[in-house]
Amino acid sequence: MNPFETTSGSDYLRKPLPILMLLSVVLTTAHLTATQGLVAGIGVMVIPFAIVYLGALFVNPRIGVVTVLIFNFFVLGIGRYIPMTWGLLMDGIMVLMYLALFFKAFRIKVPWNRAASQLTILASVWFGYAIFQIVNPEAVSIAAWFYAMRGLSLYMWMFIPLVFILFNKPKDLKLFFVIWGVLSFLATLKGMQQLIFGVDPFEQAWLDAGGAVTHVLFGKLRIFSFYSDAGQFGAAQGHAGVVFGVLALFAKNRKFQIFCAIVCLAGLLGMMISGTRGAIAVPAAGGVMFLIVRKHIPSIVLGALLGIGVFVFFKYTTIGNDNDQIRRMRTAFDPNNASFQVRLENQAKLKEYLASRPFGGGIGSTGNWGKRFSPNTFLANTATDSWFVAVWADTGIVGLYLHLFILFFVLITGAYNAMFKIRDDWLKGQITALVCGMFGIMAASYGNGVFGQFPTCILMYAGMVFMFIAPKLDKKIMEEKEATQLQEMTT
Repeated sequence: MNPFETTSGSDYLRKPLPILMLLSVVLTTAHLTATQGLVAGIGVMVIPFAIVYLGALFVNPRIGVVTVLIFNFFVLGIGRYIPMTWGLLMDGIMVLMYLALFFKAFRIKVPWNRAASQLTILASVWFGYAIFQIVNPEAVSIAAWFYAMRGLSLYMWMFIPLVFILFNKPKDLKLFFVIWGVLSFLATLKGMQQLIFGVDPFEQAWLDAGGAVTHVLFGKLRIFSFYSDAGQFGAAQGHAGVVFGVLALFAKNRKFQIFCAIVCLAGLLGMMISGTRGAIAVPAAGGVMFLIVRKHIPSIVLGALLGIGVFVFFKYTTIGNDNDQIRRMRTAFDPNNASFQVRLENQAKLKEYLASRPFGGGIGSTGNWGKRFSPNTFLANTATDSWFVAVWADTGIVGLYLHLFILFFVLITGAYNAMFKIRDDWLKGQITALVCGMFGIMAASYGNGVFGQFPTCILMYAGMVFMFIAPKLDKKIMEEKEATQLQEMTT
């Protein structure tokens, strides 16, 4: 066939039918934008792209995992520009991935057995406990339960098996870090734009609608970038700082090492400008875990000296007090800080209230969901200020112990694999980075409710999967190395 005689590209516009279709879309979009608003108009424009995306997703469900990893960075912040419940879109993508796998099973064998893991069982147990909370006699709102349990347990239960099945190779682990690094770097750039040039009109409208109560303190803006809030931004950037700092130490590829070092510095900078005091727990706890996993005496001594130096700097000096970020970070080391005392008082109230409620007040009873669906209750009007305190209040002491058991089981498994089972140095470094980052987030989650929010929760769940499959990846890598060496010897 002569390629110059085929119809392609803009040549189709010479025909009446494509022109009519294009004009129909343009006119429909213009009409809906004028009568229903910008969101409706954009919705019509997005439909063709959505159809193409759905087709690609059903052909290759792995696309959905990459989509979730990217979109979860923006899913909450985008609501400031286009108001709607974007979080439900994450649920929808995961459901579509399962549907795609279901239909693929008619044609090819889907390796469901890859998800047969202790981690999947733990996620299922935790989700089962969340389902049990529906019949909690203290719960006052099924709607609150539905919205709150998604971040608490649903995403963990849905996403972990998908990563086991679709995203489980060494190249997937590298892609995971690249996506994480690039978007974390962009988040710091956005944060610097807010710090230097101020917020845009949509962000200002969000501040005027109530966000300023927690994000403008003593006339100074707490930086939130395109995340949900400053607390999440600070902890997430500290998380990136720890993970990519460890990766930079282990990376053998020079370009990737430089990339990791840049992301690490950008992450720590983002943590500092966020004005989130609790975020400093991420590099502190992550550093301690790194020393434990490394089992290297000189590193332990050097790390201990560095930790003592940082503690002395914040606790016993006033150096840098003219900087707003350093001054606010320093208050985290003051046990007499008014905010810290209020938290202790609230925890004392919760302890008394929950003493006779071992299963808590019901998922969704605290925080924003509690204020929205049960505004006149005790739990809705008592600030938790902490992920673990919120889990305790919502699910009781039983739920808190179960949750902590699951997290420490995962953490210890990952640390054990990194310390004793993985032989490949680069894979060992990658898993060590994930373990250190996880422990850092767990420590920061005592001061802020960061664990169950985007993007941290999705990054944590994907990281957990790689911690568990690391021995299999290591075995495959070592077999490939041995095969390469044998081939070189024979030639």
